[in-house]
Amino acid sequence: MILYHGSNMVVARPKLLEPTRLLDFGAGFYTTTNRTQAVSFCNKVCLRMRSTKGFVSVYDFDLPLARKSLSVLEFNVADEAWLDFVSANRLGKPLKKRWDIVIGPVANDTIYRTFVAYETGFYTKQQTIEQLKVRKLYNQVTFKTEEALALLTFRKSLRTGGGDV
Repeated sequence: MILYHGSNMVVARPKLLEPTRLLDFGAGFYTTTNRTQAVSFCNKVCLRMRSTKGFVSVYDFDLPLARKSLSVLEFNVADEAWLDFVSANRLGKPLKKRWDIVIGPVANDTIYRTFVAYETGFYTKQQTIEQLKVRKLYNQVTFKTEEALALLTFRKSLRTGGGDV
């Protein structure tokens, strides 16, 4: 499987860093199978960091091996379990189990308002899921432990210049 990570720098050796904000799947190294999504994220990082140099780092990843040797949580759709997991992470609530890798849909900026409506009680869980179904949700593969990161193999980086690759 090929994975992409968008940033304002080449990330040949991924590291686990403490996030500065609450993320969908908690702390970890975020990647995607969608190159367009990685470019979009790269552009956001470049804007935030005021950088004109953007890069998409490309990795090989053996998901079947990860499933055999690590704790992998996978969400195939934005369902109730996914919503509960993402909401807990975005609200900073501690989770009972620690996962090495989490895979599932991205709760990106276009659905942020839907999450706010849910978290404030405006939408029920079912209404939130229905709202999410009409959106095109890309995926994310989040590496949460050093053991998981060890399964990523850096292939190359693509320069974006803060624009499209």
